[in-house]
Amino acid sequence: MGGVGKGHLVREVDALDGLCGRAADWAGIHFSVLNRRKGPAVWGPRAQLDRQRYREFIQSELLSTPRLTVVEGSVEELLVEEPDPERPGRHRVTGIRLANSDRQISAGAVVLTTGTFLSGSLFVGQTSSPGGRIGDAPSSAGLSHTLRDRLGLRTGRLRTGTPPRIVKESVDLSLAQLHPGDSRPSPFSFLNTHTRCKPEEQLPCYLTLTTPGVERVVRESLHLNCHIQQDTKGPRYCPSIESRVLRFPGRQHQVWLEPEGVTSDLLYPQGLSMTMPPEIQLRLIREIPPLRRAEIRTPGYGVQYDFVCPTQLSPALQVKSTQGLFLAGQINGTTGYEEAAAQGLWAGINAGRSALSMPVAALSRTESYIGVLIDDLVSRGVTEPYRMFTSRAEFRTSLRPDNADLRLTLKGFEEVGCVSSLRYKEAIRVRDAIQEAIAALQSVSLSSANWKKKLPACNISDGRSGCLTAMDVLLYSDISFDMLASVFPECFSSYSEFSQRLKIEAVYRPHCDKQRKEIERIQREESMALPDDIDYWSLPASLSQEAREILDRVRPSTLGAATRLEGITPAAVVNLFNYVNFKEKNDARTQKPNEKLEREEDLFARNAPLPH
Repeated sequence: MGGVGKGHLVREVDALDGLCGRAADWAGIHFSVLNRRKGPAVWGPRAQLDRQRYREFIQSELLSTPRLTVVEGSVEELLVEEPDPERPGRHRVTGIRLANSDRQISAGAVVLTTGTFLSGSLFVGQTSSPGGRIGDAPSSAGLSHTLRDRLGLRTGRLRTGTPPRIVKESVDLSLAQLHPGDSRPSPFSFLNTHTRCKPEEQLPCYLTLTTPGVERVVRESLHLNCHIQQDTKGPRYCPSIESRVLRFPGRQHQVWLEPEGVTSDLLYPQGLSMTMPPEIQLRLIREIPPLRRAEIRTPGYGVQYDFVCPTQLSPALQVKSTQGLFLAGQINGTTGYEEAAAQGLWAGINAGRSALSMPVAALSRTESYIGVLIDDLVSRGVTEPYRMFTSRAEFRTSLRPDNADLRLTLKGFEEVGCVSSLRYKEAIRVRDAIQEAIAALQSVSLSSANWKKKLPACNISDGRSGCLTAMDVLLYSDISFDMLASVFPECFSSYSEFSQRLKIEAVYRPHCDKQRKEIERIQREESMALPDDIDYWSLPASLSQEAREILDRVRPSTLGAATRLEGITPAAVVNLFNYVNFKEKNDARTQKPNEKLEREEDLFARNAPLPH
């Protein structure tokens, strides 16, 4: 759970009162923060989880949730009716029908989270069978039929895979590099001060590398591997060992040997996802020194599955053409758990609001990684499984793992309605305390000479003139908040709980101040809504045929979303902005005669300004 970019999503899901962060803190058996050599904005909190503990925690939380009814069964099809004429859309989903029965469940909104099971196929060597995960049946064919044929949604095909599970006792771990967990495990949840697993109870991970023998086995067995030969797009950032060898020949590749659980006798070889026949898999892993005598409990396999092109969704993750239908997770073309959790939370929120006839809630890419994820999906679509990285966020110095609660929890309670009062009160306490601490830091001001007397370790230039506040001094890499608190205990000691957060705030405050104007510009663009029923083909604005085609196909919900569409030029954005702005002004001046409006609109079409 977590990692670079993915850990940000887990923290944000937790800030909005989602479950996966708390579950990870409960089930984690190895905690580490990745990317520590870089700035805190791109640190990646990560944990290896005990599968059984995680499952038990989630089940317990779900089954004890008030007013939640859990029904186990396979969905055969969606119930589709004529749309509500007062709302946009060509169809309306009113519930689901279970397979192997006549039972129907009516609903004001339906969220589909099919994972890799939508028309899923499993591949091992040259054999294939229906399924989305080994041991489980695929989703009903009727569901795929409803989405494609009844609702007319564009779908595609993606693939992923999983490594073989290796018997731990058969591995010589002395030949691998030991990687213990962090000495002070960092919890994912803002409600937790520590993890369930004590530092000394953490299980280590181990690092090893592939050998030329691995590449030889891959090349010799390509003709026996139908999954890797197909054109279906696989994940770029966590590819199979076959894909890595073919893409980067002659290299050594990392393999992490990770424990599956406290009581499990299996290791998970991260980096060895493979789909060749089981006997060839055994040959391959035994080419790696710690695995010379390894035994495989369950072979690796590949999965191919259907996904729905996500440009057909609104930022609320609702299908634009279908009222009451929301999609989340791998059905939208994303990779694993964290991206799925973020979408599931946001689709669930908006499905609930839709069922209650409330307006949808929105998250901007300027305020969250969840917003970046959703905007990328609905604006740009996917050609391969989408994975979150910090590099995808323009404002990552503001969107840090440490401040997700201050960015999202208050909004989640006050505007969205998904956050408990307990979490809200804690976020208010934290916000107020940090603001007070920053004010205290800014109130203490000394000359550089006096700072050097009080903090001899501080690397302040002797030639620096003027006074420095404690906030300025905290910018220096060799100064911590605890050092300041030891010098001015009466001012700062009461805020020691937030020492790391205050250090990070001090480091990034100048950068965030510089970014604020750009964030405000994007937020203005995001607030300019484009009408759902706008006819781009007849729009009296200076737009190329290509721009009209793209806008008509994707139908962005805001001007900001339109600016990020591939193929939409700056000139097209300016002309679209001018037209929408012109229409808004005219709509406000309803007292004007209709014929005059028509003349002005015609004049605008003939004289639409172009940018320099």
